[in-house]
Amino acid sequence: MPSDDFRDARLPADERATLLLRELTVEEKCHQLVSVMPWTLVRADGSDSDEAEDWLRHPPGHVAQLITDTPAKLAHLVESIQRQAVERTRLGIPVLFHQEALSGFLAGGHMSFPTGTGLAAAWSPELVQQMTELIRRQMIRTGVRHALSPVMDVALDPRWGRVHETYGEDPYLCAALSVAFTRGLQGDDLSRGVLATGKHFLGYALPVGGVNTSAYEGGMRQTRDLFAYPFEAAIRLAGLRSVMNSYADVDGIPVGASREVLTDLLRGVLGFDGFVSSDYTTLDQLVGRQRVADTAGEAACLAIAAGLDVEMPKPYGYGQVLAEEVRRGNADIADVDTSVWRVLRAKFELGLFENPYPAEHIDVAAVAVEGTELSRELARRSVVLAKNDGILPLAEGLDVAVIGPHADSAKLQFATYTYASWREATDAVLSGELGNMLGSDDVTTPWYKGLLAPAEPEELVHERFGARSIAAETADYAGQVRIEQGTTLTRSLGEDAVARAVEIARESDVVVLALGGASLWFTGERTEGEASDTADISLPAAQTRLAEAVAATGRPIVVVLVQGRAYALPEVVRSAPAIVMASYGGPFGPKAIAEVLFGAINPSGKLPYSIPRHSGQIPVHHHQKAGSGYRNPLPPSVGRHYLDLEATPLYPFAHGLSYTDFTLHDLSHDARIDTDGTARIALTVTNSGPVTGATVVQLYVRVNAKGVTRPAQQLAGFCRVEAAPGESRRVTLRLSAAQLGHTSAARTFAVEPSRVDFFLGLDSDDRRVEGSFDLVGEPRVLSSAERAFLSEVVTERD
Repeated sequence: MPSDDFRDARLPADERATLLLRELTVEEKCHQLVSVMPWTLVRADGSDSDEAEDWLRHPPGHVAQLITDTPAKLAHLVESIQRQAVERTRLGIPVLFHQEALSGFLAGGHMSFPTGTGLAAAWSPELVQQMTELIRRQMIRTGVRHALSPVMDVALDPRWGRVHETYGEDPYLCAALSVAFTRGLQGDDLSRGVLATGKHFLGYALPVGGVNTSAYEGGMRQTRDLFAYPFEAAIRLAGLRSVMNSYADVDGIPVGASREVLTDLLRGVLGFDGFVSSDYTTLDQLVGRQRVADTAGEAACLAIAAGLDVEMPKPYGYGQVLAEEVRRGNADIADVDTSVWRVLRAKFELGLFENPYPAEHIDVAAVAVEGTELSRELARRSVVLAKNDGILPLAEGLDVAVIGPHADSAKLQFATYTYASWREATDAVLSGELGNMLGSDDVTTPWYKGLLAPAEPEELVHERFGARSIAAETADYAGQVRIEQGTTLTRSLGEDAVARAVEIARESDVVVLALGGASLWFTGERTEGEASDTADISLPAAQTRLAEAVAATGRPIVVVLVQGRAYALPEVVRSAPAIVMASYGGPFGPKAIAEVLFGAINPSGKLPYSIPRHSGQIPVHHHQKAGSGYRNPLPPSVGRHYLDLEATPLYPFAHGLSYTDFTLHDLSHDARIDTDGTARIALTVTNSGPVTGATVVQLYVRVNAKGVTRPAQQLAGFCRVEAAPGESRRVTLRLSAAQLGHTSAARTFAVEPSRVDFFLGLDSDDRRVEGSFDLVGEPRVLSSAERAFLSEVVTERD
């Protein structure tokens, strides 16, 4: 007779997990470490599937990718599966449902938000936290308590198709937003929170050749000091409870099989104390792609010994296969027990044993509009004015030609990991256009046909989100709008389509060229997305030809680029009087663009990545090491780094203009601090222009360390400042010495005596206010717990 002492809610979660672990058989333990697809347990109406009874003999610990059309339907299916687990199994252990939440809760009937680089372009961690506080409430309401977000990868290679999921190229900005996302999602008390998952640990966004899932080639300093930074910050500042492994190799070993990465570094050095979730089909790939194991059992033995706790989305090496390896003596039961204990503790921390079921009633209409204003504000803040020769803002009442693949399409504003994009991919599966989505090769047509009615993508985003195209939003301000697509994203529509575009351009006062890319899920015409990498990051040639034909008319042109990562821009775009860059902004992306074009809002977005002049410059991130890349001093009598091109970016990291001007002045700062002290740096920001606006003041530092090549500069703090004309704000940043640590020449992580040069400006090349201070005292070796990650900022009226 099993003991039920673990049900005593007065006991701590770790003690309850230990008590329950003692009651589990080997099979039950190994199945707590697997996820299954929902259709293996229930049909679309919530009744038992044909396989349900078999699964309930050794119930899974997790359920993957349960996505429905409405939150009420989702809650019904969650409850059906949860009742199977709680009421019809030997020990009644609740399952843990997981889902994506990158740009909103990926489930029908919930608000969508800008993609990752859009959130980053807003430079507003407080709004990201508000977003995930909402997502937390929405997920709890439906019984889904584990989010496979955020993406904490530092993205240095724009050839990689998943850049748009990230927060860009800078580790500090990535850390600030990762911490905010995690805090909002998990909350102060996990019993009222949702587990966040930092992904993809580690180095995933710098794959060889920019090709997704390829190896990561980086030294220990780059790995520890740069790519681990956002993860470590989220662990230490927000208590991150789940991490997902990268598909990549690190130093020749796949992360899913690397104890050095998943245990020694992640847990031993960074202090992670949650559970590691596998990226989908990680164990399968150890056998079939990376070929470090011959069988599923061998892959399981490698992964469990490495510290990979949970296999997703369905069993390949864990579950019964792992149980058999334990019995053969090939896998250590102690490793299994450790992983199971971590999973059980998380379930107790979430309060699943006391409250396993979702809300009894959900107001579908009310849920659908939650977050509307927040999504709109994030979209507004994400729009970047990259260039303006005075043509913007446009006067209302003009005749405007809106031309290009983004002119009359709202669906392209929804990137992968949004519900709209997922629906488009799912409908492609049902129509036979797409064989499967990753991890879903056994998806059954009856399952999705029972849940979803096929929907035309453009109609879906209009009906569900009220999304309108750039042309439609422009019509609210223009006297007349003429529309012509001219070309698809990558293909010409023929000479007649270009001729029509040229004709409407000639008839209009101004042309808005709506160009850029699209991110889709393994299907359809796209320029970005998962497994959608590009060797050449140039704007597609078909769009360039269209732009050249329209520019030849001589009409004034404003280029709008909708993009999730950097594109190398042709001369016709670079020479346009104005360039506006916007992310995949979700429902309100086109509205925000139109508002910027006509001055209804003053743009404040800042690029979260550098814009190169050419694909051959990659990588071109602002924090290149001193003496490397475009941070390399030129030899005597040499005019530039390349014979054929400048090495500097076309637009630097954090670039973004405004319709007003800001001055930075009255700098004051400490001249000397101890290696255990804090530097105070303050200045005044004044809106010296004609209209109310906002900007982002940024602090960059250069630590002149001894014996180790350090970044030429690194972002160390920022503050978004809003002010009316003539108004001033006093901004004070407190920079802890413990934020300036690095892996030293002696391979210890330390703060060492040095001179620290700094500058403050409005982008990463704007050195309008400069200074320095001395770090003095003894070298200070820092554990992860002793580090500081984010500077403190105080803003006051001057």
